[in-house]
Amino acid sequence: MQILMNKTALALLLPVLLAGCQMTKTAQQAEPLPVALSPATDTPDNDTAVAAAGDDTLPPEPESSEVDVLADADQNGEQVAPFDDLWDVIANDFALNYNTEEPRILAQKRWFEKHPKYLERVSKRAEPFLFLIVQQLEDAKVPTELALLPIVESAFDPFAYSHGRAAGMWQFISGTGDRFGLEQDYWYDGRRDVLASTKAAIAYLKYLNEMFDGDWLNALAAYNSGEGRVMRAIAYNKKHNKPTDFWHLALPKETRAYVPRLLALAEILKSEQGRNHFNAVANEPRLAQVKVKKQLDLSVAADLAGISVSKLHALNPGFNRWATSPGSTQTLLLPKAKAETFETKLAALPAKDRLRWTMHKVKSGDSLLKLAHLYDTDVAALRKANHIKGNLIRVGQDLMIPLSSQALADGRPSQAVANRTATLTHSVRSGESLWTIAHKYNVKVKDLARWNHMSTKDTLSLNKKLTVRLDSEVKGVNRNVSYKVRSGDSLSTIASKFKVSVADLMKWNQLDADNYLQPGQVLKLLVDVTRS
Repeated sequence: MQILMNKTALALLLPVLLAGCQMTKTAQQAEPLPVALSPATDTPDNDTAVAAAGDDTLPPEPESSEVDVLADADQNGEQVAPFDDLWDVIANDFALNYNTEEPRILAQKRWFEKHPKYLERVSKRAEPFLFLIVQQLEDAKVPTELALLPIVESAFDPFAYSHGRAAGMWQFISGTGDRFGLEQDYWYDGRRDVLASTKAAIAYLKYLNEMFDGDWLNALAAYNSGEGRVMRAIAYNKKHNKPTDFWHLALPKETRAYVPRLLALAEILKSEQGRNHFNAVANEPRLAQVKVKKQLDLSVAADLAGISVSKLHALNPGFNRWATSPGSTQTLLLPKAKAETFETKLAALPAKDRLRWTMHKVKSGDSLLKLAHLYDTDVAALRKANHIKGNLIRVGQDLMIPLSSQALADGRPSQAVANRTATLTHSVRSGESLWTIAHKYNVKVKDLARWNHMSTKDTLSLNKKLTVRLDSEVKGVNRNVSYKVRSGDSLSTIASKFKVSVADLMKWNQLDADNYLQPGQVLKLLVDVTRS
């Protein structure tokens, strides 16, 4: 199945767009700035935003993902022969109306033309989810230029996190996510779920488009700077008998660059030369959506699907912990070729095997020994799973509990648990080697040998205990964030806001206890997005 060109979509959209968007040219060209990642924050986030036109430095980007699958889709409406490349589908259905010679668009376009490798990398990162996004846009009958918005918002990084605490590919802050139905709890953050956040972003943008009488450019400006700010700018212009289209509104510098940046991307994609900088994405479904009705350990899900935990998590970045949420039905995205087998195996899975770990909140009177007896495990396993050196636990503390003898060795928890579980003990079985064990845990042979004071050429004896460190499981969810100090901020309040330690904050910024923070000072942070 492919996404087909929809002949009627453009005809339906253009009257609305022509009524709301004016082809005007401003006399004043604002200097483009890096784009803020949060739809409701006013200051730019330099960490995942596209650099300003004329800036020779590329913005930091996430590590490449191992995921190489696309999403499933169905299309309705009058259709003609499909394109083979999704970028051609997107460009064919462009519908926004604007002056292509607007200076702010040209300034942004020049930056992209100077950095073609950036477009290649970002479009490659879009590949796993682009089919899904285009499907949702076509179904919603909105301009396909919106498929380019995640480039501006997050560089197509589903784990992107801004200094304004906006999260995900579409950069929702918590409150806006709540407004548009994105669940956010201990187990799951819908702002990072690509399917859920895409639907929410489309709903939000359609709401804004209606609010601004069909003017998509003003709607996009409101997505970036907040609907109230754009409404006030329009009211001011009306009061002073000025035009109320985007190009005439007094908006923050970042917003004046934000909309032109999206339009510049569209202009580049439309041109034959510019199109060559976008990594080709096949116009075919390769992801399937699978409903999971009861809580399921993600390592069990990965086993059922026949993929690694890291690949499962890359496809489903909304999960904060080691399992799906208890008490709610959730959707997993899986490679299409694996979905049917997964559903068959899941249906046959005994209830007792759905979880390899559970969470216990410490109550008054609890002890490690008591909990070990309660869950049929041992104190050493509890210490290891929770990074506890002694026997002290506190009321209200959450403890990870292995539910089977295989949990620590075979059932590696997903990234958040691995963050706590620094080391595991593996008992060597018949036929195993350093290479097979390293491959099992997705670590390097030389690291496994070093952790156990061995040579890579050493032979293993049966039942030998090996130490395995799983820190590599969490690297993909840490993101760099730049934070501009505001009046009243302290190291303590900033550390608390981003859930990092004061000691780390001082180390990252080479500060000492005698340093005073100054408003406007920019601090660097390394944030675990699943905990913030």
